Amino acid sequence: MTQDDSAPKLQIDSDWKAQAQAEKAKLLEQEKAKAEQQSGEDAQKPGKLPQADFKSLMGVLASQAIMGLGAMNDPKTGRVVIDLDGARFSIDLLGVLEEKTKGNLSDEQSKEITQILAELRSRFVQITQLVAQQQAGGMSAEEPIGGPEIPLEG
Repeated sequence: MTQDDSAPKLQIDSDWKAQAQAEKAKLLEQEKAKAEQQSGEDAQKPGKLPQADFKSLMGVLASQAIMGLGAMNDPKTGRVVIDLDGARFSIDLLGVLEEKTKGNLSDEQSKEITQILAELRSRFVQITQLVAQQQAGGMSAEEPIGGPEIPLEG
């Protein structure tokens, strides 16, 4: 059998392969972005919980600590609620989590938990000092605590 010279020949060169692979990667990237956007929208809907992952676990523990450090007012009195023991417990739990996961975290996760712990520990010291100053000055523990607000990142 001889090959028919009139039949169209398919030429595949490296440029065509590279272009096809780039288009395939672009489509996969678009699908991934769409899936992430959809999961983000689902998490924002009422009744939907965020994904259960390491970052969420750190966030829950950090939130508990922040609430104990006066970030939440008593709904009945409108006054700041401070629970130093509860805040210390949440901060200590984050410390245990950092210690027990050492070597098993990504660089980003490791930096994040280290940063959160440093900020929470600093805030704990500041709030503890403010409470001690108020108690030494004869103010009741129920009176609002002044001082600069310390935002936590992350």
